[in-house]
Amino acid sequence: MSEVAEAGETLPEEDWGYYGEGLSEWGLHWPYANGDQQSPVNINSRTATFDESLAERPLLISYCLCREWELSNDGHTVQVVPKPKTATFESSAAFRDSRSEQVLKLVTSGGPLPESHEFELCHLRFHWGREDDRGSEHTVNFKAFPMELHLLHWNTSLYSNLADAMGKRDGIVIMSVIVQIGRENAGVKNFTDHLEDIQYKGKSKTITTAFNPAAFLPDPALREYWTYEGSLTSPPCYENVQWIIFRYPLTISHVQMEEFRRLRCHAKGQPPPPGEEGMLCDNFRPTQPIKSRIIRASFQ
Repeated sequence: MSEVAEAGETLPEEDWGYYGEGLSEWGLHWPYANGDQQSPVNINSRTATFDESLAERPLLISYCLCREWELSNDGHTVQVVPKPKTATFESSAAFRDSRSEQVLKLVTSGGPLPESHEFELCHLRFHWGREDDRGSEHTVNFKAFPMELHLLHWNTSLYSNLADAMGKRDGIVIMSVIVQIGRENAGVKNFTDHLEDIQYKGKSKTITTAFNPAAFLPDPALREYWTYEGSLTSPPCYENVQWIIFRYPLTISHVQMEEFRRLRCHAKGQPPPPGEEGMLCDNFRPTQPIKSRIIRASFQ
């Protein structure tokens, strides 16, 4: 699949990068990257607007235990795709609501999302830095973190599939979890133990360890977060994305962080892209202007 550039040029979606001219030319090939609602942004906690309605309408996560996952390296990030056909409802009570026994998929609802709409988890993606002083896409009070995890969902109440939902009103919601260095994370370990098997671009592996993605959410009550309207953070940078950035971070160990930093952004036996060392790191887009957008907070 490819996007048509403003000048009529066609560029494959995978032919982009986070370094030098590659990053600066996103807007030439993907016009959405020049939009007024681009992501990521800096979250200024002092100017965020408290929205009481967010506190009154809790965010509900009806995730389930998935017994099969696909882990892959696409040269830009590590992607984790759950296989819903192998899911069973054994999630903890902290993440259940009254409907969860009947909903056999990984869904999110409530909070800033449209009423009576459900969003299904499609995939998880990681962004990280070469050093601990950078790596996250969003910043909080201009502070960057070593890693950020994105959980992308699409609106199953309005659209027939993910592609149909992309760029559409109320189509996509991405939940963001900031990651800090600290104690080892058992949930992340399910994947870091297999990263050596996908060291090079184009590698993938099916994991059959049972896992509930709710383990990636640092606040079981899901009460405190910021939300705003933005975009995908990589080409084609479609807008109409509702972002939910959780206030509290997830922790992983330094050893787990280093497992990500050993990955390569090129295929085995192939040279790295021009001007790059070949390591898959610093895969984050710089923060974009907030412009007239309002960042809402579910807490005071």
